[in-house]
Amino acid sequence: MSETLNTDLTLSEDGAFMNDRQKDYFRRKLLTWKAEILREARETLDALANDNSNLADVADRASSETDRAIELRARDRQRKLISKIDSALERIEDGSYGYCEETGEPISLKRLDARPIATLSLEAQERHERREKVYRDE
Repeated sequence: MSETLNTDLTLSEDGAFMNDRQKDYFRRKLLTWKAEILREARETLDALANDNSNLADVADRASSETDRAIELRARDRQRKLISKIDSALERIEDGSYGYCEETGEPISLKRLDARPIATLSLEAQERHERREKVYRDE
């Protein structure tokens, strides 16, 4: 995902937010990210399938099982991330991508470039996190 958002993608000639070039940019970015995650998942599954070592030492076996559990948890997080990527791709298709779910206002292109699965503007995200902190602290 080394491609960056060019300044000429910020607004189209008529000043429209999330024009076709921007949608194409984010679609490619999301699809590339998804492909990388799927490739890593395949590599992990292959490694786990090929790691049929029968370790005699209890400590080695425990360490190996811990490593496998950590790897599987990471893959589960990535499975959830793929779901978010798919949702973002659906939003691109239905025209709601790039707009805050809470306020309906455009999410900054800089934020979307950094986190293309974002569904909240930075301000709405900060409000959401403050509310979570208040409930967590009670």
